[in-house]
Amino acid sequence: AGVLFTADPITGRRRRAAIDAVRGLGEQVVSGAVNPDHYLVDVRSGAVLERRGDIVDDTRLRELAAIGARIEAHYGKPQDIEWAIDGEKLWIVQSRDITTLYPIPASAPDPERDLRVYLSANVAQGVLQPFTPMGIQTFRLLGAAFASAVGRPLADPAAGTSVIVDAGLRLWVDLTRVFRNSAARGIPVRVLSIMEARSSAIFARLLDDPRLAPRGGSRLRSLASILHAVMHAGVPPWVIRALLCPETTRDQILRDVDAIVMRDAGPLTTPVERLDAFERLLITTPPRIFQRLVAMVGAGLISYNLAARLLRGVASDDEMRTVLRGLPFNPTTEMDLELWAIALRTRDDAPTRAALADRAPAELSAAFRRGTLPPLLQRELETFLVRYGHRAIAEIDLGLPRWSEDPSHLLGAIANYQRLDAAALAPDVQFARGAREAEATIATLLSRVHGPRRLLARKLLRRVRALAGAREAPKFHVVRVFAQGRAILAPVGVALAAQGSVATADDIWFLTLPDARRALAGEDMRQRVAERRAEYRREERRRHVPRVLLSDGTDAEAAFTSPAEDGAIRGTPASPGTARGVARVLFSPAGARLEPGEVLVAPATDPGWTPLFLTASALVMEMGGMMSHGAVVAREYGIPAVVGVPDATTRIGMGERIVVDGSAGTVAPEGREER
Repeated sequence: AGVLFTADPITGRRRRAAIDAVRGLGEQVVSGAVNPDHYLVDVRSGAVLERRGDIVDDTRLRELAAIGARIEAHYGKPQDIEWAIDGEKLWIVQSRDITTLYPIPASAPDPERDLRVYLSANVAQGVLQPFTPMGIQTFRLLGAAFASAVGRPLADPAAGTSVIVDAGLRLWVDLTRVFRNSAARGIPVRVLSIMEARSSAIFARLLDDPRLAPRGGSRLRSLASILHAVMHAGVPPWVIRALLCPETTRDQILRDVDAIVMRDAGPLTTPVERLDAFERLLITTPPRIFQRLVAMVGAGLISYNLAARLLRGVASDDEMRTVLRGLPFNPTTEMDLELWAIALRTRDDAPTRAALADRAPAELSAAFRRGTLPPLLQRELETFLVRYGHRAIAEIDLGLPRWSEDPSHLLGAIANYQRLDAAALAPDVQFARGAREAEATIATLLSRVHGPRRLLARKLLRRVRALAGAREAPKFHVVRVFAQGRAILAPVGVALAAQGSVATADDIWFLTLPDARRALAGEDMRQRVAERRAEYRREERRRHVPRVLLSDGTDAEAAFTSPAEDGAIRGTPASPGTARGVARVLFSPAGARLEPGEVLVAPATDPGWTPLFLTASALVMEMGGMMSHGAVVAREYGIPAVVGVPDATTRIGMGERIVVDGSAGTVAPEGREER
């Protein structure tokens, strides 16, 4: 007897039957009482790919795999099947869905005909939770907007480009065409090596997969096509301007972006006009601001990479990372420091101090919306939200509330900051110290070179300091656009609820744009919303999201990687230095509190996490690379960081004392660090 999985439960690969078998009753397998024989069978060919044991012969294995395929076809999902053999007769005891497999995009081709490669946009952005359907719709419109910006407009913008797909209510980027393009296939490996190092290693392996070999077309023609798209988007002229006049161009870009974002949205009198305005906003605004912002950030990164090449053999990796500390013009850092300033300005106000100490953040948030917080705190928070109210935890999902709607997370952060007493731990002091260390390091590096090399190095490093801090600006300003879109759509939800097409106004976030148009025309969407909310709740419970998913269901990291032989906890060095502290393992920043000096251990982070950075002694993340969000902010605060650490949240225990070496990229229990 035994258990049959119609898909590989470890790698997720579909049409690969995993079979465990024992002599006697199958409950021994289910209970783990014995070590079963294990077999792996290719369902299509019947080939036995792996055999550990001799209880079941090849003929019976092929029979089991074939029956499993029929049962899966009947239920429409991969199955977990219990079976038994009595004499020569095969019995199927029960079958149920395999709930742990990650769903494949609905548009995925038959894996026998083609293979697609999907990169998780959620993992790349540090948002592991599912998206609302309207949040996904937003990115479909963005995809259409950028397709138009590079000269490839779409007939149906709401449907989006085929490059952006969804599965499990999360966003995936189909990179198959890039892999099969002889000129572009190496780009994901290089880009992700600094953004998401673990995904980069997976892509390097995929380059050797014959199913993804380049298909036709000359390399020269491919390069010409890429160059045409980049030029059509209007990025290169801005890059050149930023390199020539960094400060002047930066200031002009930021003024231009503000003017574009603040532009009037058009008529908003009726719900239909609001839907039109929402679509128009997402189609027209992001490309106009992105060409400028991406060029500004690109010029900073170009300067950094050129400086690193110029100073090769003179500057260590740690010294080059130190150059990036305390960078100005980072809107996320500025936001966090302003929160700290609010904590300082309200610390001596007795009513504020009492409210923050005695009342829960949710209660304080409700009081803020009523205008009944202590007057000083009410004014300070109102001023803060004028600039930063568009932000939120998991802010790239337009369907989630903004801080202007619910500032409870901010109030919790301010309360936490007021508990900081040591001046040396004050975030503004740490940031200023990081900036001084960066300038001192630059002076040291310049003293090691002479002549034209020194002159060029000085100019490049000046541009790094002037421009690289804008790394967070594109996301910051696009999220401003998202907040505008949310404000435009919210009254449509009220109208739909009033006419009975949905149950509540917030159901608008569980519709797509075409759904909303049909609902306004009278179609009842209540059942559809209920089904989507149920799926959303299921996906919220999912603990693992593949960073790279293949269209045959394979979780590429699970298939390609193995744990370090020595059991060491290693990742990518992201911010230099060494810190000791108690590990605080968190899966969400909502309601979280970090004691001063604790080490923040998280799956990933987005800007909603960064208020916690101010009290952390170090950062450890499962996701990310040297230029990912968490790494950038950690460097600017001068706290050591190691990112891209596999299974950090399960391998590091809550309350464990650990040592984080941000230069070596290691995490170790205190007393066992590498010497």
